[in-house]
Amino acid sequence: MFMENQIRSRASQLFEIFCNFLSKCICSIISIGPIPNHVAFIMDGNRRYAKLHNLEQGSGHRAGFSALTNMLKYCYELNVKYVTIYAFSIDNFKRRPEEVQSTMNLIQEKIEGLLEEGSIVNRYGLKVNFIGDLRLLSEPVRLSAERAMIATSSNSRAVLSICIAYTSTNEIIRAVEKSCGEKRDGEISSSLVDVADIDRSMYMAVVPNPDIIVRTSGETRLSNFLLWQSAYTLLYSPGVLWPDIRFWHLVRAVFDFQRNFAYLEKKRKQS
Repeated sequence: MFMENQIRSRASQLFEIFCNFLSKCICSIISIGPIPNHVAFIMDGNRRYAKLHNLEQGSGHRAGFSALTNMLKYCYELNVKYVTIYAFSIDNFKRRPEEVQSTMNLIQEKIEGLLEEGSIVNRYGLKVNFIGDLRLLSEPVRLSAERAMIATSSNSRAVLSICIAYTSTNEIIRAVEKSCGEKRDGEISSSLVDVADIDRSMYMAVVPNPDIIVRTSGETRLSNFLLWQSAYTLLYSPGVLWPDIRFWHLVRAVFDFQRNFAYLEKKRKQS
C-alpha cells in the first residue's frame, strides 16, 4: 500500500509538471498574437456546483475561490495587465441573511489571505482595487478591503479589481450625480455634463475598459456588470460552472479575441 501511494504521488507530480510545461508552451504560442489588456470574469455557478456535488453551503464558493486563484495565475502568465472579478452584487444582499453572512465571512477570510506572504498578490506583485459602494459592507469586511488596498498600493506589475457591493446601474447613477455636483460647484468649467465627465467619475475609471468578459455556466447576460464599459468587449460564455473553469477556457477566450481583434479595434476607433 505504501509503495502504491508513492507511485500515485510521483505520477501526480509528473502530470503536474507536464501540464505546467504544456501551458507555458501554449502561452508562448498565444503571445505571438495580440494579448488582451483587461479580462473580466463573472464567476457564475458556485451555488449550482455545490448543489450538484451535494456539498455544504459555502463549499461551492470555496471551490470557486480555488478556481479564481488558478485563473489569475494563468492571466498573469499570459501578461494580462488587468483582471476584474464580479465578487458580490448589490442584488446579492437580497439573499437569505445566513447565506449573505456566510459569503461575507468567506470574502473577509480571502481578503485577509491576500496579504499573506505566499499569496498570489505578493507572488505576482498585484495592486488590488475594491470597486463598488463599500459603505454597504459590514465594517470588518470594509476595513479588510481598505487594508488590502493600502498594502498593495505600490505594486505595479498587474492590477486585480474586485467588484463587491457593485452593480453597473449603481455605478452609473453615482457617476452622474458626482459629475453634476462638480458642475454645480464649479469644479468643471463647462455647464453641461458629457460622456467624458461620466467616464472620469466611474468606479472603474482606475482601469481601462475590458477586452474580454468571461461568464461561466453558459449564460450570456452581463447581469448589471460593467454595462458602461463593455460596448466593444468580447463576451465568452463557456458552459462549465465557475469552479470547473480551466486553462483551456481562457485559451479559447483569448483565441476568440485575437480572431476578432481587428474588427473590435475598428469599432473602438469609430466610436
